[in-house]
Amino acid sequence: MKLLLIITTLLITLTATAQLTQQQVHNNNAAYNQAKLQYLQRNYSLAYPIFKALQQQQIQPINTTAYTTPNYTSELTYYTISCELLQNDSAAATQAQAYIISNTNTPLVQLLSYQLANYYIAQQNYTAAIPLYVSAGNTHLSNTQVATATYNLGYSYFTQNNFAQAKPLLYTISNLEGDANYLNANYYYGFILFAQANYKAALTNFKRVEQHPYYKVVVPFYIAQGYYFTNQQAKALTYAEEVLNRPNVSNYYELELRQFVGHIHYTNKDFAKALPYLQQYVQQSTKVRREDLYELAYCYHNQKQYYKSIEGLKQLSGTTDSLSQNSMYLLADAYLKTNQKANARTAFGICATNSSNPSQMEIATFNYAKLSYELGYTNVVLKELPAFITKYPTSNYNTEAKDILTQALLRSNNYKEAQLQLETIPNPSAALTKLLPSLYYGRAMENITDLNYTQAETLLQKIITTNTNPNLTSSAKFWLMELAQLANNCNAAISYGNQYLQPPTFSNKEVNTTNAKYTIAYAYYNQAKYTEALPYFEAVVASNSNANNVHYEDAYIRTADCYYIASNFLKAITMYSVAIQNNWTTADYATYQKALAQGAKNPQDKIITLRTAITKYTSSTWLTTMQLELATTYMATDNYNLALPYLNSIMAGTSPTLKSKAALNLGICYYNTNSTDAALAQYKSLLSTYPNSPEADDAQEYIEKIYNEQNNANAYAAYMRSIGKPLSVSKEDSLTFRAAERYYNNGDATNAITSLSNYLTTFATGSYTLTAQYYLAQLYYTKKDYTNAITYYEIVAQKGVSKFYENATLQTAKLYYFEKNNFVKSEQYFKQLLQASIGTNTMLEAQRGYLRSLYNQQKFTDAQPTAQALLGNKAATIDDKVLSNLTLAQLQQQAANYTAAIAYYKNVLPLNKANFAAEARYYIALCYYLTPNLPIAEKQAFEVVNKSGSYGTWVTKAYILLADVYYAQADYFNAKATLQSVIASTTILLLKTEAQQKLDKVVAAEKANSKIIN
Repeated sequence: MKLLLIITTLLITLTATAQLTQQQVHNNNAAYNQAKLQYLQRNYSLAYPIFKALQQQQIQPINTTAYTTPNYTSELTYYTISCELLQNDSAAATQAQAYIISNTNTPLVQLLSYQLANYYIAQQNYTAAIPLYVSAGNTHLSNTQVATATYNLGYSYFTQNNFAQAKPLLYTISNLEGDANYLNANYYYGFILFAQANYKAALTNFKRVEQHPYYKVVVPFYIAQGYYFTNQQAKALTYAEEVLNRPNVSNYYELELRQFVGHIHYTNKDFAKALPYLQQYVQQSTKVRREDLYELAYCYHNQKQYYKSIEGLKQLSGTTDSLSQNSMYLLADAYLKTNQKANARTAFGICATNSSNPSQMEIATFNYAKLSYELGYTNVVLKELPAFITKYPTSNYNTEAKDILTQALLRSNNYKEAQLQLETIPNPSAALTKLLPSLYYGRAMENITDLNYTQAETLLQKIITTNTNPNLTSSAKFWLMELAQLANNCNAAISYGNQYLQPPTFSNKEVNTTNAKYTIAYAYYNQAKYTEALPYFEAVVASNSNANNVHYEDAYIRTADCYYIASNFLKAITMYSVAIQNNWTTADYATYQKALAQGAKNPQDKIITLRTAITKYTSSTWLTTMQLELATTYMATDNYNLALPYLNSIMAGTSPTLKSKAALNLGICYYNTNSTDAALAQYKSLLSTYPNSPEADDAQEYIEKIYNEQNNANAYAAYMRSIGKPLSVSKEDSLTFRAAERYYNNGDATNAITSLSNYLTTFATGSYTLTAQYYLAQLYYTKKDYTNAITYYEIVAQKGVSKFYENATLQTAKLYYFEKNNFVKSEQYFKQLLQASIGTNTMLEAQRGYLRSLYNQQKFTDAQPTAQALLGNKAATIDDKVLSNLTLAQLQQQAANYTAAIAYYKNVLPLNKANFAAEARYYIALCYYLTPNLPIAEKQAFEVVNKSGSYGTWVTKAYILLADVYYAQADYFNAKATLQSVIASTTILLLKTEAQQKLDKVVAAEKANSKIIN
């Protein structure tokens, strides 16, 4: 208390005056000494005010020199700054740095460097502390200060990971047992030894600090590791378990210790003991190594906790190392044990792509193929097993592999892949060779359905050549007949049909004698051999009079036509009447034909029937034909005025084919009612509007006749010149063309093409240019030169109505569709044909082609009316109904009416077994996915894979959809595996790119949700 009073008085005195007396100097000396005493006793808060006051006094001059020496000033500044540093005054650091730089008093500079370094240590600014400790040295520091500086400098180097500099400094203090930093130095020195793999030495240091309140929760982990790495595994395990079992003790590295204990038990193959340790470690850790996850999964598997094993192993599929391969092999086994064959197959598939362990690779490859067979992935089996047999010719699994391959080929719906694989197997067994005709036949049927007629014909011919299966040989002849008929090769169709009808004749749903006779009948009918056609049509009718036969009604009508053509009008009329009374689809045509038959004997009956028909069938495609026939009948009885309304009605309609006929008849009516000028104008209009029509020649003759009757030959010659047909060249034109035509009629294609081409060059606007162009189109088509054929067909089609117009337009549309895949053009010409056709068959073919063209452009709204019309048409084929249902399904799908869309898609499946069925199955799966109904979507996607193997595009799209389903279910393993398989196998660049983009998304999601350290 007395001391405090003295200091306070002294401070007042020191600040009371600027001039020092002798007594004051004495007092200052006492104060300075007293402050130093307090400083040495670490009473920095008491010493500092005195030092500060004395320092402030130094700015005033004093009379006595005792306290103006450099040492005094330097010491006073040192002690002032030192007190500030020791009291953590942040401003003192700057002053200290200035002092150290400017002062020449080495002992004080080194001491203050030491003090400033300590200050930085307190501030955890180790970078700043290091050079200060170095400059402080040891000379002027006490032993205690030297020890402190040595430890702090070593620790500072340690924090900078500069173990080389830290190690000797920490080692020094670690051996000073009484030093305050003895235990700290032992820990950090031990840590450096541990990091340098000097585990034995590190153990000594760690054991010294094991009981320290702070370090005892840290060093047990390193001690256990030290025992382990010095080949004391048993001691390491015992020690670590003892640490973990200590009551009420929280270890900093407790999770790591559990992993450590679990790992030792795992390596000792004591999986039951390892499991709880590894389980807790993985569950409580944010991120773990792949190895840790594998060890836990393996323990689960060993303990038959397969579902838990699966969850871990699924996350280890991302690399190609041995751990990944082992994981997939183990995962496949876990899936099998939980009866998840599909997932086991996926795991085996990934394992089979990894060559880390060749033995596992072989086994996985075989099991992948085997499970593919069991699950119905026949297309995969047909690819994988031949490759397996080739790669592993001495494998223990080869016998089983060959047996599975044989069975897969037997039940395969993937005829395309089966054929390719079977034909590439060297020295196939007799059992496999025996399968070839079946595969050829199945693939031929797919090609027919997909309209690949040339490929289908080749395969069917192979069946006949091998001739090892009588039923298939018989069926092949049937389908060759059908293909010949489609190609308008009537003689070949008749020949194959009659071969088929020769016993033994095989029959099934489509292949039967009734259908064969129907096709033969049409082959004769299309050649106008009606007498030959009649017995075949009658046989079709007789085979099923209850009309269950799809050809019954048509065959019945064609029978009537044959009787009509044979002038058996009574028989024909009777049969047509049956069709009319039963209101068949062809009732309008039957009425028209009945009228023609009646007219053969009684024109008035014909007129009555036609007028009735025109009134009854107002929307019939035969309406315009009936009107023309009625008008013609009136004209034949000189009732020209009665004919005029019907002819004018035709001219107001949309059928260009019949307009030219109506226009000619109008001219005839005008001429015969003495309206010569109107007749001339009508004929000229016809010649101008339809210059290439058959009626154009007649119109020209009438024009010539009228001009001759008017004695105006010059006017006729001028008119002919005006339309590009001068009379002077017509003779040469005709002679040149007739010479070329003879080559054509004689079947001399080479000379015909040359002569017709020369004619077109010489007479670019000749009278026969259209005929020459059509003949050239026909010749090139026969030679399968479709590029030139389409050029000439299109020219003829663009010239409008002619006797070649309908066929040229049809052929143009078909060539653009089938050969060029130009659906925009095929749509144009099929639509043009729809507007021009008058025959039921041509109309149906036009509708069919128009619908297909629109469908391939995904113009479903435009296609809807045609699709609905075909579904309501009894004459529509199965393929027509398939495409119509697909069109309407797509419309519903676009409107998000998935239930309705699925119903339409399902209508396709019983009708088609080929590409359209594959497409329908895929979209059924997609609609369920979009609903969303993921389980059913997955099931339906597998339907595509299992039942549509020949159609790679749809199978690949189905796999991508499966990956979408898995991704939506957060099943990243199966999503990733499926997409990787697609990328590896597909050659379709667009789908490969799509799969890669989705794989990137899956991988990112998997990483974001995985515990594995990336």
